[in-house]
Amino acid sequence: MHAFVSLATCARRLPPPALAFLASLALSAIAIAGTLVIGKDAAYYLDLARQALEHGPAAARQIESWPWFPLLIAGSHRLSGLPLEALAYLWCSLFAAGTCAVLVAATQERIAGSGYWACLIVLAMPAFNQFRDDIIREHGYWFFVALALWLALRWLERGGWARAAVIHLALAGAVFFRLEAVFLVPALVLGLCSELRTRQGWLRLLQLNAVPLFAAALATLFVTIKGGGLEQPRVAYFLSFIDPRTLLARLDLMATAFAKAALDKYAADEARQIVVYGLALALLAKFIVLNGPFALPLLFARGWSAIRRAYSTLQPFAWAWLVYLVLLLVYFVQKGFVNSRYVSLLNLLALPFLTSALLVFVQRFPRLGKGLVVVACLVMLHNVTSFGARKTHYLEAAAWLTQHTAPADTIYYEDARIAYYAGRGYPIPLQAREEVLVQAPPEFRYFVLTSKREDANLSALLEQQHKRVLGRFANRKGDSVLIVGD
Repeated sequence: MHAFVSLATCARRLPPPALAFLASLALSAIAIAGTLVIGKDAAYYLDLARQALEHGPAAARQIESWPWFPLLIAGSHRLSGLPLEALAYLWCSLFAAGTCAVLVAATQERIAGSGYWACLIVLAMPAFNQFRDDIIREHGYWFFVALALWLALRWLERGGWARAAVIHLALAGAVFFRLEAVFLVPALVLGLCSELRTRQGWLRLLQLNAVPLFAAALATLFVTIKGGGLEQPRVAYFLSFIDPRTLLARLDLMATAFAKAALDKYAADEARQIVVYGLALALLAKFIVLNGPFALPLLFARGWSAIRRAYSTLQPFAWAWLVYLVLLLVYFVQKGFVNSRYVSLLNLLALPFLTSALLVFVQRFPRLGKGLVVVACLVMLHNVTSFGARKTHYLEAAAWLTQHTAPADTIYYEDARIAYYAGRGYPIPLQAREEVLVQAPPEFRYFVLTSKREDANLSALLEQQHKRVLGRFANRKGDSVLIVGD
């Protein structure tokens, strides 16, 4: 207990942004130390980086239309000579720490006495911290989005053409990782609408849009001179994704299917509204859950009053939250799903407002506030530690493949991470395992399948197709990898 108090005292001597940065690095180190097998996205990016090193950047661009994160890893390796996986973890940890520091700095500059409370939220919130052991491009995306908004707050205070241009440098960094970061442009413009009754407001609007307008003019000129239209697949896909015509067509399909499955004929006309409201409520419910214990202050009216007061000084964050919620809703309609990784940015954008609500909560309920701090510390540790069964069977299966198969052998991998650990790249499976086993394409000599404990369906399918299990590797939970041949 004495050691904990001493640690807390030392932490209080650090400015909140510095504490957030250092504590974030420590939490990332704990999470990474407990990781045995990297995620699917991580293996994909690292294999792209390897191909870029071996065959040049063009090889990565042939596979991935937005390959800048793998190219960053590859370039770092060429400069430093460090292993690709270590460099990827280093970049992700630094970006995560930077995100924490920037958000805490933005919050404490606008809300008095909020620095250490913002530090607690950003380090314990499940939305962001559950991905500390993942090599994903979102870490860089989140950092540059937070940086752009922090710079926007400073620009709103002091003005200036140069400060407005710097915002777009940060925005370009975010786009480097995820093209969707352009949502910040309309968000920042909407935040200025209330000032357009004054000459100063119009000047700010011109300062903010000077760089995007110049970039749009250059792009138009380039496309006009080159001819043939837009050739960047990711940009073309994003434009088609937000096209109102395709969006409404997809929404009508969802509404029609929902009406046939669940609605009476007299309510079928309201199917579209029901679908939209239902998807929006699902997003908001996920947002609340990902706040973890910091959703508690939102149950009290004073918390919402504090959020309303914070809005006047944090408008860019509020408008970014709203525009990103709409973008998520569009994604939900177009794709039919949305995951925690995509929703997490909503939670990060709400962090200053959650901090304002938490401050009021701990002042009104000091005992509950102390309990909330304890729970938050436990959640913080839970985010970066895992005591479940690890994927040892993946590494064992990869070792077997390395010893008993040749690189020229054609192998179907249900989970391409096994191929990655066997040194066979990252071949993305294009067919479901049932389809592959039934059709038995002649080009596949082996099938590497993953199985949950006592998967009777897979056993029956293998027996039906006269397949022989050449190797079986299981972890302590009973999950297994099967290497199958004829």
